[in-house]
Amino acid sequence: MSAQTALIVGASRGIGFELARQYRADGWRVLASVRRPADAAALEALGCEVLQLDLDDAAQCAALGARLASERLDIALLNAGVYGPQTSVPAIPTADEFDTVMHANVLGAMRLLPLLGPLVAAAGGRLAVTSSSMGSISLRSNTSGWLYRASKAALNSLLVDASLTYAPAICVALHPGWVRTAMGGDGADLDVSDSAAGMRATLAGLTAAGNGHFFNYNGAPLTW
Repeated sequence: MSAQTALIVGASRGIGFELARQYRADGWRVLASVRRPADAAALEALGCEVLQLDLDDAAQCAALGARLASERLDIALLNAGVYGPQTSVPAIPTADEFDTVMHANVLGAMRLLPLLGPLVAAAGGRLAVTSSSMGSISLRSNTSGWLYRASKAALNSLLVDASLTYAPAICVALHPGWVRTAMGGDGADLDVSDSAAGMRATLAGLTAAGNGHFFNYNGAPLTW
């Protein structure tokens, strides 16, 4: 029986790298994307098949779609993203700041979801986007990082649209927790290995009833 296949988009470091490592340790075939060729070596050492992908490059996204056209993906997880300007109150972003965050967190997903959704559906698999509780409107209690919040709210919207389109794939948004990574910082309360393990367990335990929903890394439901 062939190994199950997981695609991790944005696997060069942090949560994405740890997801790739854990899936490989459990015998999965892992396709892992990186922006820079220099980031490939560590993933190749794990036995991953590394794909170069800059989400800001439409041609590279199209090329990835062509490369994967014959694949059946049991798991596809869009993990790539950026935080952008650190703000505590609403502050007008520059055009470059807006473009950087929205291209990475929203446009990239809009380029990939139509390509990956059918491949996950063909396998009856799970498609997930790494979102954030900061993107939840109902859970919001402060305005820090408002550009990042807006981008993750938009990403959540895209995920719901995917869930209505790519059955029998189960499509969900995942909050990884506040994780000790380059983005989360040393003061975060969750180790990256625990976050990745929780996300994997949540994906493995999904049923059709979870399609189109938002979950914490530990499987607890979150509101939009």
